[in-house]
Amino acid sequence: MTLEPAHLEAQGKRAYQNKKYKEAADLFYQAAEGYTLGHAELMAAEVKNNMSVALLQAGQPQESLDAALDTDQIFAGAKDYKHQAMALGNQAAALEALKRYDEAIAKYEFSAELFKQVNEGDLVSMVMKSAAAVKLKTGQLTESAFKMMGSLDAKQTPGFFERILNFFLGLINRG
Repeated sequence: MTLEPAHLEAQGKRAYQNKKYKEAADLFYQAAEGYTLGHAELMAAEVKNNMSVALLQAGQPQESLDAALDTDQIFAGAKDYKHQAMALGNQAAALEALKRYDEAIAKYEFSAELFKQVNEGDLVSMVMKSAAAVKLKTGQLTESAFKMMGSLDAKQTPGFFERILNFFLGLINRG
């Protein structure tokens, strides 16, 4: 018995919530195949990104990257810039896990730009923090501080700690 892609996708989400990441990835794969056969390319791309996240959680960064590759182009073609930015963020996270830091930073930065275009300040902040963390890992401390400041400025409702951190980062960059 063949299940509908939407049903497989729902099962994948339940498996993911239960931290059964490999099972979730397998279900998302089947759902993506079903959506592709039904010519629902946007749904297939979205489910492939879910699969990418599950694979990364399962400790399979190369497979995670493979799942998300080119999905950003599908969203771009549909002018769905929020999902394009999410796809780029998923690719960046996989690249980071693969220690391909320069590529990860470039994808994070492009993702942040797209999130800015669609007024998703909190998502800009999250992506910029990820880019800053990668820069910190690679010893690019000054750039990391600037990225962190950008992430704090982008957040729509910064908390108390974030406002203090922003103040101190500003002092460091002026000094």
